[in-house]
Amino acid sequence: MTGNLRKIAFLILLVCITYFSYKYMIKPANKGLAEQRARVQKKKVKLAEIEKAAMAANDLNKQLEHLESAIESLEDKLPSNEEIHKVLEQVTIIAQKQGLKPKTIRTLRKKNNSGYIEQPLKMELVGDFSSFYSFLLELERLPRITKIRELKLRKSREGNIKANFIVSIFFQNSSVS
Repeated sequence: MTGNLRKIAFLILLVCITYFSYKYMIKPANKGLAEQRARVQKKKVKLAEIEKAAMAANDLNKQLEHLESAIESLEDKLPSNEEIHKVLEQVTIIAQKQGLKPKTIRTLRKKNNSGYIEQPLKMELVGDFSSFYSFLLELERLPRITKIRELKLRKSREGNIKANFIVSIFFQNSSVS
């Protein structure tokens, strides 16, 4: 019996060692491993968010570059305030070249905006319709930004038309640059 008693005692010892090693070694190790996995998963989620934000920032940088080039090309079309007389001269030459007779050209009050100045000109031209149409086409081809407002066409007795309109020419605001 001593042999069987030894076997039973050894079996009990093995079961106790297994129980205590599970309770005090394996279970805490598994708990620590689960915590590490949870931390790693949180870091992966944060990393994915950071990568997404970095991609969005790259897209924003590309959009910003595109907008800067658009602003630059727009500013190229805005003459400086000192060049206003050149643009007025160009408009007058275009009208005369098309056979239109300028009756009146008056400058109206400037409209000062944050990045540009709008200089409206009230014009009255007399000539045939095709000449006026050609004038508008050439005005549109100018490398400057212009806008025509309040266009009124009247037929005169001689078969010509009388055109009254306001053409606005836009300039850079030199105080903002």
